[in-house]
Amino acid sequence: MQLGLDFSLVEELVAGVDEVGRGPLCGPVVTAAVILDPLRPILGLNDSKKLSEARREKLFDEIREKALAWCIARAEVEEIDRLNILHATMLAMQRAVEGLQVTPRLALIDGNRCPKLAVPSAPVVKGDSQVPAIAAASILAKVSRDREMAELDVRYPGYGIAGHKGYPTPVHLEALKRLGATPIHRRSFAPVRNVLGE
Repeated sequence: MQLGLDFSLVEELVAGVDEVGRGPLCGPVVTAAVILDPLRPILGLNDSKKLSEARREKLFDEIREKALAWCIARAEVEEIDRLNILHATMLAMQRAVEGLQVTPRLALIDGNRCPKLAVPSAPVVKGDSQVPAIAAASILAKVSRDREMAELDVRYPGYGIAGHKGYPTPVHLEALKRLGATPIHRRSFAPVRNVLGE
C-alpha cells in the first residue's frame, strides 16, 4: 500500500497501534497507540508475548516516560457483545489514536486491517515484531489488561482469571460450567452462550 509518504520524514510521528484481548471469553479488549521519540530510544522492545512479565512491567514504565505520546483505550464487554469482537477492536484502536496528545502523520496498525482514522494508516502483519512503536503499543496494552484481569480475579474468584487472563483454557471452561457466567463474560462468545443456554 503506497501512501506516498517519505518514511524518513515521518519517522518521529508514526503511531504504532496494537490490541490485546480479542480471544478471551471475558473482560475488555484493550488497545494502545504509541509515538516513540527517536531521541530517547528504548532498548529491548519486542512483541509483548515474547517478553517475560517482569521485562514487560519495566518497559511499561519506560515507554510511558520516554514516548512522545501514548494512549491506552478499550472496548467494554457490552460493546463487544453488541458490535462483535472485530468491530469493537477497531473502535478501541480508534479511541487509542484519537486519545494521543500529539497527532501522528501515520498510524501503523498491527494486523491486516485498519480502523477508520482521521490520519493516514497502514496495516502491518506481525507488526509487533517488526515495528518498535507497535511493539511498544503491544506492551502497554498487555500490561494494562493483565493488571485489570488480576483485579477482576479478586472480584470474581473461582475462575482463575489472573492465570489465564480470560482465555478459554480447560480451567476457565470448567469453572464457567460449574459457576456460570459473570457480568464480565462475553455473551456473544460460543462457550459463554452455551453455558447460558443450558
